[in-house]
Amino acid sequence: MKLSTDQLAQLDRDGFLILPEVFSPPEVAAIQSRLPALFSDNSDANVIERGSGAVRTAMGLHLRDPLFADLVRHPRLIEPARQILDEPFYIQQVKVNVKAAFSGEIWQWHTDFATHHGEDGVPRPEAINLHILLDEVNEFNGPLYFVPGSHKGPEHKAWLDDQTTSYPLWVTEIDRVRETISNSTIVSAKGKPGTVLIFHDTLIHGSPNNMSPWDRGIFSLIVNPVSNALTSDKRPDYKHHRDLTPVTAVRDDCLAKYEGEALKAAV
Repeated sequence: MKLSTDQLAQLDRDGFLILPEVFSPPEVAAIQSRLPALFSDNSDANVIERGSGAVRTAMGLHLRDPLFADLVRHPRLIEPARQILDEPFYIQQVKVNVKAAFSGEIWQWHTDFATHHGEDGVPRPEAINLHILLDEVNEFNGPLYFVPGSHKGPEHKAWLDDQTTSYPLWVTEIDRVRETISNSTIVSAKGKPGTVLIFHDTLIHGSPNNMSPWDRGIFSLIVNPVSNALTSDKRPDYKHHRDLTPVTAVRDDCLAKYEGEALKAAV
């Protein structure tokens, strides 16, 4: 998959892209079928919500399951990243973020770079986030909110919030969020399962609680240029991977072998 000239221009202008239904329903079903076993695994890489005890985010998935080892090298993710970065990049973080029905908690307003820089010592805001919607995401079940154009301009001041949720996060100062939105707007990143979201490391984003009866799961792959690698190892590997091997793409049909397994499991 290649991004068009117009799509690249839109990414540069807005800081994000929403690409409908890049992955097929059988491919999404195959991804979804692996999650129950991973969520029930007694692993430190599974972060649990404080209130409900449900999984909030399951991390390091490509090291825990062969489907995800293929998915992080899928050409529909890797080829756009190669166009954007135009240099060798490594797998920085792999996870599924979940907002369980009625209980999924917020992700505060933040930029990814604030955490990558503050916790991992990443020098420059060059990482790219590649998401796949695993459920239909609507205005009720905790969609991502993007602030268009907020990836440009001066660095957004941030502070480490380790109290609001079970996941410590460098959050953007509220006055800065208010100012940025007043000069822009908020876009709700909605779509059907298989929709891909691509966004920059300095884009202000967040998501509200899920008060609906519908689960919301999103797969996330973050890639970062090898030349911009982490300089601190205070966080565990599953939060920022140490393997700086440049990513190479696999075959486009790499998920087909898992589709049959998912169908059998569903019968």
